[in-house]
Amino acid sequence: MTKVLELRGITKRFGALTANDDISLELQPGEILALLGENGAGKTTLMNILFGHYAADEGSVHVFGQKLPPGVPRKAIEAGVGMVHQHFTLAGNLSVLENVMLGSEPLRRIKSARAEARAKLLKIAERFGLPIDPEAKISALSVGERQRVEILKALYRDARILILDEPTAVLARPEAQRLFETLRDMTKEGLSLIFISHKLREVMTADRVAVLRGGKLVAERNTADTSPAELAELMVGRKVERPTRADHRTGAPVMSAVGVSIKRGEETRLDDVNFTVHEGEILGIVGVSGNGQAALGALLSGLVQPSSGELRLRGADASALGPRGMIRAGVGRVPEDRHAEGVVGELSVWENAVLERLKTPQFSKNGFVRQRESREYAERLIERFDIRGASADTRARLLSGGNMQKLILGRVLSNEPSFVLANQPTRGLDEGAIASVHTELLAAREKGAAILLISEELEEAVALSDRIQAIVKGRLSAPIEAKDANPQRLGLMMAGAWDEDAHAT
Repeated sequence: MTKVLELRGITKRFGALTANDDISLELQPGEILALLGENGAGKTTLMNILFGHYAADEGSVHVFGQKLPPGVPRKAIEAGVGMVHQHFTLAGNLSVLENVMLGSEPLRRIKSARAEARAKLLKIAERFGLPIDPEAKISALSVGERQRVEILKALYRDARILILDEPTAVLARPEAQRLFETLRDMTKEGLSLIFISHKLREVMTADRVAVLRGGKLVAERNTADTSPAELAELMVGRKVERPTRADHRTGAPVMSAVGVSIKRGEETRLDDVNFTVHEGEILGIVGVSGNGQAALGALLSGLVQPSSGELRLRGADASALGPRGMIRAGVGRVPEDRHAEGVVGELSVWENAVLERLKTPQFSKNGFVRQRESREYAERLIERFDIRGASADTRARLLSGGNMQKLILGRVLSNEPSFVLANQPTRGLDEGAIASVHTELLAAREKGAAILLISEELEEAVALSDRIQAIVKGRLSAPIEAKDANPQRLGLMMAGAWDEDAHAT
């Protein structure tokens, strides 16, 4: 058999939106196929049809020569299809083994075959080079380890075709590199793989790339015969160029931390942190995930207060302002997790657009929301920030990741804040959306906003920042000029190689 999978003429509509338009694809034995496209191009919808989460309006799915019944995930699993979703579906209070076994045993079985399951899991883990402790609690695992459990969960069900939806969206670069090395080894063991991505350096690790744009399959390329530049143009439909930062004069200090520490019980989350961000400046904070970035973001959002030290906003103590006080003081935030902290999924675009300014005269009067003005405001944001596939009344959860991020960015920047926290602002975004976000942040800088950028993407930090500091185990290095930064120096800083007595100014 030359094909392990065949999608024939797949079409899927959601009301007036055609998410997939007559798409046909094949997957060969032992092949890695990358599915590339902008946010909202229809990639995840297509894979959800393959796995049975959705039923196609037209077309069919064939696995190992057999047609799958539409909309039945159990049949897809039985046929050898496994799927690892972008957002993990693990129970944090259960062990690795318990999560892997969930749903795999008959309900009428009197006693769980735990010993046999443990032996099978360990055998699979060894075969595919995915070491894990079966008894470890999910809540105690790192993000990379949870990703490993999700893959093992699919392999435990005897998957021969594995689908990974944005597998590196929450992984640091070293973890992502290890994952792709593992995936390549897995194909040598007989697996065929499809992974969804919009990161060009990742798709180049595949054997073949299929490009979706606007719900249509616009190109297929062997990676040996293409380049990141060609794929970017195929993905967006035009040549994509990220904006460049121009030198300009910075102004007075806006936000600063002086000897700030945050402790939770015996754990020190931030340790004697010092920084200053000036008017018209972007200060980049780089570091491996889990080194205090979340605590720093919470501090600047007003969600936590310093255990010691002081946070100052334009010279005044801002340590105890709280979230509402921060917003009123002109602080805008682009949070790390847009789904959990950035929007309320069940509310409409217009409701999310005015959430943080609901009590202003522009959007409310005598205790009542001014809905017409709010909707008009949302429509202006949709047009200015190119929020695709949305109207003012669209539920926020229906937006793609990139368009959800544009909504959050529009809500923040349209208020012309004096200080902006941009926490992983382009995580999970495609090349076109990244360029849009970078353009808006640099435009806010030109208008005089002080911006603190937290990013795990070194290229992004160097391209946008005027100065850069590294965060390691809750401590910040002294700043360096972005023009003096290079991957080697930043790598050493992220490993903690700096003068421990140096403090930011």
